[in-house]
Amino acid sequence: MRKLQSLMMTAAICGVFACERPSEMQQKYETHTATEGDFTYEYVSNDPLGARIYTLDNGLKVYLSVYKDAPRIQTYIAVKAGGKNDPSDATGLAHYLEHMMFKGTSKIGTQDFEQEKVLLDSIERMFEHYRTLEDPEERKAYYTKIDQVSNEASQFAIANEYDKLVSQMGAKGTNAYTTTDRTVYVNDIPSTELEKWLKVEGERFSMIVNRLFHTELEAVYEEKNRSLDNDQWKVYETLMSSLFPEHKYGTQTVIGTIDHLKNPSITEIKNYFNQYYKPNNVAICLSGDLNPEKTIELINKYFGSWQPNEDLEAYAFTPTEGLKAPAEKEVFGPSAAMVTMAYRFPGESSNSREFLKMKLCDMILSNSSAGLIDLNLKQKQEVLDASCYPYEMNDYSMHVLYGVPREGQELEEVKDLLLAQVEKLKKGEFEDWLLDAVVNDLKKSQIKKFERNSSRAGEFVIAFTNNIAWEDYVDDIDEMRTISKDELVRFANEYYKDNYVVVYKRTGEDPNAQKVEKPQISKVSLNRDKQSDYLMEIAAMESPKSNPMFLDYQKDIKETKMKSDVLVRYKNNEENDLFTAYYLLDVGSNTNPKLSLAVEYLEYLGTDKLSSEQVKKEFYKLGSNFGVNVAEDRVYVYLDGLDENMDKALVLFEDLLKNAKPDQDALDKLIANKVKERQDIQKDKGRILFQGMMNYGLYGANSPLTNTLSNEELQDLTAEELVMLMKELPTLEHRVLYYGPREMDEVVATLNQHRELPEKLKPLPEQKDFVKQDVDKTKVFWTNYDMVQAEILFLAKGNEYSAEREAASRLFNEYFGGGMGSIVFQEMREAQGLAYSVFSAYRTSSEKAKADYTLAYVGTQADKLNEAMREMKKLMDNLPEDEKAFNTAKASLLSKIESERITKSSVLFNYESALKKGLDHDIRKDVYNAVQNMTLEDVKAFHQNFIKDQNYVICVVGDKKKLDFNVLKAYGETRELTLEDLFAFEQKERVAQEQ
Repeated sequence: MRKLQSLMMTAAICGVFACERPSEMQQKYETHTATEGDFTYEYVSNDPLGARIYTLDNGLKVYLSVYKDAPRIQTYIAVKAGGKNDPSDATGLAHYLEHMMFKGTSKIGTQDFEQEKVLLDSIERMFEHYRTLEDPEERKAYYTKIDQVSNEASQFAIANEYDKLVSQMGAKGTNAYTTTDRTVYVNDIPSTELEKWLKVEGERFSMIVNRLFHTELEAVYEEKNRSLDNDQWKVYETLMSSLFPEHKYGTQTVIGTIDHLKNPSITEIKNYFNQYYKPNNVAICLSGDLNPEKTIELINKYFGSWQPNEDLEAYAFTPTEGLKAPAEKEVFGPSAAMVTMAYRFPGESSNSREFLKMKLCDMILSNSSAGLIDLNLKQKQEVLDASCYPYEMNDYSMHVLYGVPREGQELEEVKDLLLAQVEKLKKGEFEDWLLDAVVNDLKKSQIKKFERNSSRAGEFVIAFTNNIAWEDYVDDIDEMRTISKDELVRFANEYYKDNYVVVYKRTGEDPNAQKVEKPQISKVSLNRDKQSDYLMEIAAMESPKSNPMFLDYQKDIKETKMKSDVLVRYKNNEENDLFTAYYLLDVGSNTNPKLSLAVEYLEYLGTDKLSSEQVKKEFYKLGSNFGVNVAEDRVYVYLDGLDENMDKALVLFEDLLKNAKPDQDALDKLIANKVKERQDIQKDKGRILFQGMMNYGLYGANSPLTNTLSNEELQDLTAEELVMLMKELPTLEHRVLYYGPREMDEVVATLNQHRELPEKLKPLPEQKDFVKQDVDKTKVFWTNYDMVQAEILFLAKGNEYSAEREAASRLFNEYFGGGMGSIVFQEMREAQGLAYSVFSAYRTSSEKAKADYTLAYVGTQADKLNEAMREMKKLMDNLPEDEKAFNTAKASLLSKIESERITKSSVLFNYESALKKGLDHDIRKDVYNAVQNMTLEDVKAFHQNFIKDQNYVICVVGDKKKLDFNVLKAYGETRELTLEDLFAFEQKERVAQEQ
């Protein structure tokens, strides 16, 4: 593997200098077959993933890749059916079925299926009748009957038992997703639990039981309402419907119409399952620490008897010509204005070479560094933001371009600027070296992507569900190398015509605002204290134990000094030829708010030798990236890329830091854009809640967020002072972190050769800290936002950080507010359907001598505000006691730690985090040892001491016309927070900041 990757990187480096593309340089990707044991598999020569592809007798596809970064396996079970497979009169089936796949079977999630089934069959018939009713009052009365029978059926159910099954194995990331073309089920499991997981999934996919149906329907309603509150989702749906008016991509949505959601059909969902959830339409995609021969034996053991659908027909569509003229649409909503455009292309599965050309066009236009949009629009600050991306689907694909206007700029002008870049592409007005550099960039990204099992297994999912032979899928990079500039320009002229859709997203009230009304439902029984015989059977299965591995900082990290006594922390990259180097300074925006703008300004500067555009191009040619990020208490200066070009990239980077040339015109544009960006931030409900209100709730009016330059102060800045601020950074006390393939002595020699440092570094300025506020009584803050839902945060200051609290807090979080098996999720979503998204956590401080805090979040319909807040507060103050749920949480936490491995550059940053907390060792070892002896009493004690009866700051974002203020006032003093209160961008008088 290492040899192959090195060859690939050599080819990439060659391409930087516009090498020719002789055919003999291309890798050969040919499919071969081999037999091991009782199973035959396919493999592709020169495959960087070393994939084995099996096909069982029943048609089930199995993709396996070995990558032993940790004793874990990323699992995806992919079904080749998505939203486009929904009947046109019952949209949303694929998505709703995805939800129901977590409800169990005749064995999972039930105490007595025979008795339960009688009631479930009755509920199915009742929903079929409910669909025929039209009178609102009659429907409401009948739904009450459905609710009654559902509650009776819930007495036999065991809520979220599937999640308990995989949680006790130590699974992470348990989830699923549905797109137009596929439905995929996700788990990241310890490799020692593979057989248990396969046994459970084999049972799970054998049948569907629509238990707890109407409470899950509430969750889907919530999800639909969240999409109606999401302006970008509305833009996406408008793009799809306009670009594909005769295809299901455009005629229906994955989540379904409101009318269809109001009239669900259990019968249709079961029919969909029986048609598509069959082995000849499914693939199991695994990557991680696995033995292929043993793995395929286990898969055959638990899935081999699964019966195929012999009558299954592949989805077919009749291609249409597409648009003949631009289609212009408008979308309104409270978020910032922007323009989004899309062109239609062949699907990824229909014509691979055409699809690859579209990806190359995308990168020529925007690659975050040297694309036409990057240099002509972003670098010159002609717009606030702009980019593009390919949207990959089976039957058709889209190339999406978007732009955000500057202050006073019309959306139509942004559209014209984007179109002008497309015209440059069509005329071939880009330098010859760029095409080679783009392919190299894609190769580099692929190498980094293949360092993650989630990405490796994800490639299998796309290849399978898009009907692409693995041989054709893995040769993309080499295939791209055969595409000449002339061929690409001809392609661009063929596809980029007046055949696009443009959607103007304007700020304003949506005249077509919709909402899914909630039916009245009663709280169902969760039966958390119950366990099915099947769960106990799985728990009794013995699994080999994975021994935890903790970091030994003294052994895992090397330290040395470079000149000027700069500390260098080193970790060797033994996997590929990429490097990353960081310069870390323990000073940030809390101490000097000007730093944030200064580092942004660097992006637009050149030197006395190179313009800013030339700087960008040179870095891109070298396959390198640079940047400076500013956190509240730290500055990260970084450089990464191809190891072979590290010296050249370092010279270029150091020259920019030392010789950046002030450009007042660039600064004036940056400041104008910064003011506009601040206006846009105040239109983003996510930023309002999780930045503005959260900071206000934790710190009060004087917070790290409000510790910024006012708009007036921005105008007073000069190019010279910001450049001087940047030039000063390397002269301040700092340290270097390096992760790459070079030996440590060589790294130090390289740094010493190319970095110019003073003999003695300057001391850092004294840090400015912000202290979380004490709350003597519960307070409620609310901010108005035009939205269907309401979003709520409960915040409370905790005690000063203590390492001794880490174990109890992590176990409490796992039990109370973690995944789908947690107390919060079960009570709020499973039992009552009060929220689609809900979680809670005790967050330990990232720094010693600073306070922890408690957080709880609920996203709910505005008309459920009372019930949602009441039930969440009740849970926070009265911890439900469930010994079985506790044992599952404990087993899950221990298993996760046992199979967790901190590797690569994460080792360096884990050490940095430990030092920040005042630790000299891996805290996970303390947590693991302590948790083994903990009981539910320990979790109860933690809750009693740190969670129960806290005085909370409650933050609510919602539409003031929909919020019930009597409900809010019942919790305490209520006050509206304006956007100026939260962000303070317009403050005229500010405390002077020392530079």
